[in-house]
Amino acid sequence: MLRLNRMTDYAIVLLASLARRQGEVVSSASLASHTQLNQTTIAKLAKALVKAGVITAERGAHGGYCLARPAMAINAAEVIEAIEGPIALTACVDGVEDPCETRHGCFMSGHWNEVNQSIREALEKVTLDKLFNPETMFPDANASLNVKPQP
Repeated sequence: MLRLNRMTDYAIVLLASLARRQGEVVSSASLASHTQLNQTTIAKLAKALVKAGVITAERGAHGGYCLARPAMAINAAEVIEAIEGPIALTACVDGVEDPCETRHGCFMSGHWNEVNQSIREALEKVTLDKLFNPETMFPDANASLNVKPQP
């Protein structure tokens, strides 16, 4: 079974919270409160997402995080790769650090790349705005954020 790890799920939740407050710098404490993730997890995810250019970080007393671009311009593939690394069903891919022991005699050598590329292309078509509706994802946060749902 192909399954993404829990940290990738948490990254999507974190990004949904940031999308809910698009254009605002949101503190890690506020993110932790609204997502119910601990601040250590928020920091770990944010570091990877900043490095990948998915979110930006501002330091200081009024610092925090915000989406680097609108949710419709961020795709699932870049989020997955930011958290989990290259999208691949097997370790048999071009450029892998620890190549397979049978790589010189394997008839599948190089052929998995086509499958991996097809999966990546499919995930590139799924943008964050298609994965969640930020207005309904955190209903309890509406009052504390003073945010009114769009009509």
